[in-house]
Amino acid sequence: MTSPDPTDDNKQGGAREITVPLRLYKAVTVFSTLFAMLGVIVGFVLLDSATNRATVALSEVNVPLALAGLAAIVFGGGVYAFATRFQAAGMGNAKDDDDERSDNG
Repeated sequence: MTSPDPTDDNKQGGAREITVPLRLYKAVTVFSTLFAMLGVIVGFVLLDSATNRATVALSEVNVPLALAGLAAIVFGGGVYAFATRFQAAGMGNAKDDDDERSDNG
């Protein structure tokens, strides 16, 4: 039994890429980057606050605040990961171009 070629989806647009107009692509890129950065920064600030700059004993950590910080970091990472699926019309993966050898790594 042969395994499916993971590059087949990319050659046809695939389920991983979402092609949108350039104006929407720019908006998605700007706002998703903003939300991702804010999520990660707020998450680390919450973790820092929950652990009082990593100086309190483990029993004194504010667990709900620490969990909120971790959730904010995961949210920021998820937003960034989802936003990378968008591409404007005409954009493509450089590895899919025919002018490159397939044995380049």
